[in-house]
Amino acid sequence: MTSFLVQLLSSNKHTSDNYATWKSNINTILVIDDLQFILIEEYLPIPSLNANRNVRDAYDRRIMAYEKARACILASISDVLDKKHECMSIAKKIMETLCGMFGQPSFSPKA
Repeated sequence: MTSFLVQLLSSNKHTSDNYATWKSNINTILVIDDLQFILIEEYLPIPSLNANRNVRDAYDRRIMAYEKARACILASISDVLDKKHECMSIAKKIMETLCGMFGQPSFSPKA
């Protein structure tokens, strides 16, 4: 991760007032680090014990990506939110929870 991204994470921590800006910054960081798929794809299942080496290596790389994305998200939120979400192991779930807490409500067309 570049020093620019680390600075972006630390200087723009998510609070209850800046969700939209924070989410845009996190998405930018995840795109730059080629981790945005973490928020789109389902969690990769554990390979079977008899899976070949390529499958296990791909799984290990994916787990490292999940952990990196999770660390980026947790590092970029306020201490209160960090404590609340640190028990969550999946970055996608953390983002879904934060969206539920701070995201803009969807507008439905009026009848």
